[in-house]
Amino acid sequence: MLFASCTTATNTDLNHLVFRYNQYDNVSSLDPAFARNIANIWATNQIFNGLIQLDDSLKIVPDIAKHWNQSKDGLEFTFTLRDDVYFHKHAKFKNTDSTRRVTADDFVYSFDRLIDPKIASPGNWVLNKVEEYTAVNDTIFKIKLKQPFPAFLGLLGMRYCSVVPKEIVRYYGTEFRSHPIGTGPFKFKLWEENIKLVLRKNTLYYEKDEQGKSLPYLEAVAITFLPDKQSEFLQFAKGNIDLLNSLDASYKDELLTPSGKLRARYIDKITLDKGPYLNSEYLGFYLDANVPEIQSELLRKAINYGFDRNKMIMYLKNNIGTPAHSGFIPKGILGYSEQQGYEYNVNIARSLVDQYTVITGDTSPSITIATDANYLSICEFIQRELEKIGINVAVDVLPPSTLREQKWSGKLQLFRASWIADYPDAENFLSPFYSKNFTPNGPNYTHFKNETFDKLYEQSFLITDDQARAQVYSTMDSILIAKAPIIPLYYDEVVRFTQKNVRGLTTNPQNFLVLKRVWKEKE
Repeated sequence: MLFASCTTATNTDLNHLVFRYNQYDNVSSLDPAFARNIANIWATNQIFNGLIQLDDSLKIVPDIAKHWNQSKDGLEFTFTLRDDVYFHKHAKFKNTDSTRRVTADDFVYSFDRLIDPKIASPGNWVLNKVEEYTAVNDTIFKIKLKQPFPAFLGLLGMRYCSVVPKEIVRYYGTEFRSHPIGTGPFKFKLWEENIKLVLRKNTLYYEKDEQGKSLPYLEAVAITFLPDKQSEFLQFAKGNIDLLNSLDASYKDELLTPSGKLRARYIDKITLDKGPYLNSEYLGFYLDANVPEIQSELLRKAINYGFDRNKMIMYLKNNIGTPAHSGFIPKGILGYSEQQGYEYNVNIARSLVDQYTVITGDTSPSITIATDANYLSICEFIQRELEKIGINVAVDVLPPSTLREQKWSGKLQLFRASWIADYPDAENFLSPFYSKNFTPNGPNYTHFKNETFDKLYEQSFLITDDQARAQVYSTMDSILIAKAPIIPLYYDEVVRFTQKNVRGLTTNPQNFLVLKRVWKEKE
């Protein structure tokens, strides 16, 4: 009965023990070495664990490592592992319990595998700053860095750094992607690709709640893969799935008022939760483009002043997100500050355009914004606003894959982009502007170069005090504001709609799905 309730929408006495959600972007792998996108991260987050984890405030807390020490020079970390963490049961564990305890050697193997060129993990960069790692004994694991990097601990919270069992990975080879064995609160049960994925409770899981009750509370997690967001919304409206984690244009006005509140007819039926999301949405100038409008700091600033971000968020996003009136570092992370950036000011915008015209003789400046269809309405809004201040704007709609390729290769003079944090440190939002990270060898799509910025970026690695480092980050962000290589649009928000009987599901600024403390009231 329980298995049936995982895979159908029928209402049974066990329905409250199963959490259901839809993943419209298909899961491509359940191997944590390939946990590159939200779909894969959400699924593998239920199955695997690493040395550390992040709480809802992005504080680094213990996971398999119960505590750790860092050397004074910031180069060496010594992790002491728990001795009560076991892999999910599998026949290939050759003992009577069909499982075994996790040891430090398992992390050596997992890290070796992550950087193995034959595996070709997209997460191998996580260990770029690591010189060596060793297992001192079963419960002591050491990592030595090549140079100080204060954000390193946060990197270890990524699913890429999960522990995996050598004997199982070797047994399945590349098919480990569809036969995962981890240590997480849920274990793999069934995966029919593009149709459904079922996870079951791991009765060996080591974490307990504050009252000493074993986690997880749920018996199962069932994931469907409807590719259409409208169909996903209809299934949610019928109560067939418990979570809706998107706000698509096809139904946003059905659910929300322009101010971002639930419509009256849904208040008693569903719950809306919002919170900061480490995602900055922006337009980026390719500064190496041989285009006078792009080269002109005056015109770049005019564009930043030339449209109303508040109106854009209100009417196009139903007030989901915070207008980006500061720099590039978003709300919800240390380093964000309420420093003055760009607010709508049509007089300043027109004055800057006039100055540009006097200097260049160009009486009809024009730019082209490249975007994909999902952000067309925002770019068209900016187009209309900028034409009011004397800038001609064309909007070029490209397929997402083409947009990514041309952005990397420097073929777009002005492009729409997002920057989502991989780890909870503001350095993550400043690395795209470090001159040694020029594309295609790094994430500096704009080819921004500033000597002071580069020096501060390099100095920040040597600052171990979080507050002092945040001040440096804020100064670097102010340089981006002053030089305007980008047009910050808004700082995104996590938006989750759940059925009224769902309890314990929290939001976090990285938009991770954590189900080990979730339960459902019996209806």
